[in-house]
Amino acid sequence: MKYAALIVLYFLSFSVQADRLKDIASVQGVRENQLFGYGLVIGLNGTGDSTPFTNQSFASMLSRFGVTLPEGVSATSKNVAAVSLTATLPAFSKPGQKIDVTASSIGNASALRGGTLLLSTLKGADGEVYAIAQGNLIVGGLGTNGTDGSRTSVNVPTVGRIPNGASVERMVPSSFNTGDTLTFNLNRPDFTTAKHVSDKINDLLGPGVATTLDATSIRVSAPRDSSQRVTFLSILENLEVDVAEERARIVVNSRTGTIIIGQHVKVSPAAITHGSLTVTIRETPPVVGQDGTVTGGETIISPREGIEIAPNSGRMFVFDPGASLNDIVRAVNQVGAAPGDVMAILESLKQAGAINADLVVI
Repeated sequence: MKYAALIVLYFLSFSVQADRLKDIASVQGVRENQLFGYGLVIGLNGTGDSTPFTNQSFASMLSRFGVTLPEGVSATSKNVAAVSLTATLPAFSKPGQKIDVTASSIGNASALRGGTLLLSTLKGADGEVYAIAQGNLIVGGLGTNGTDGSRTSVNVPTVGRIPNGASVERMVPSSFNTGDTLTFNLNRPDFTTAKHVSDKINDLLGPGVATTLDATSIRVSAPRDSSQRVTFLSILENLEVDVAEERARIVVNSRTGTIIIGQHVKVSPAAITHGSLTVTIRETPPVVGQDGTVTGGETIISPREGIEIAPNSGRMFVFDPGASLNDIVRAVNQVGAAPGDVMAILESLKQAGAINADLVVI
């Protein structure tokens, strides 16, 4: 069995990176809201479902239009499917604005292609109706059945989307225009970045305008007037802020064999044997000598670096102190080790306390 391909991404940054405040933080109270609903998709070409709740919903829909079925007769149609509706309501959405809707089959329908969603309500977590959806579905998937019972499908034919398929009916209350302050919440909490944000705002507007609350939040004094507050926020969100370097971290995807090694990941002296593979990280004193000058020469300290690979069946890698995991992974890959071997070595180094980084396996 051939070894799977191993992708190693090693991110190095020798200078502090500056990003806009709007890219690294969000304003507290300014957020999206998730909506959900239930509906019926009609007009399917025999690809609908026949579940009891679909039949009940279909019969209820017919009764709203004055169609009463005889007692004991079930409203069944293979051209109808029950779907779950989801949508995202952006911050500050106003009644009459349009949002996209996604419809997903919750019965045994085989496809939603060609279907039309009937008028359905979309509710928030509080149970209130915030939007009304209706329209024709766009389905990217395709499914087909053979006469011999064989089936094939491309993508997912039981999920469709309606661009601008819902109309907003109610605003979500926001605290944006209340109080004397605004609070920025960092997307990735970090004490250093929070201090940089506070210092940047205070350098622009004066001392005491911004105050760090913790590793995530920075409170900023803001004008009460809504128009002034919008202008004020527009200036702040475009400030260039020096983002602190992330903690040393290794992310391993065991399914794809992908290993991402973050900055500042170093290893301490250790030795690992994995099958016929041996990895050794050892302390090696540097070489001390003189330059070629006869008199008045300077002492030169030369680090001893290098990787040794034994010619026999057992492979050994020797690294000098301060070697990075990038050096280890590259050396192991040079002899054709599988991604699983590299992952096992990294995990063993972490368990032995030889890695000063977080090891995340996904």
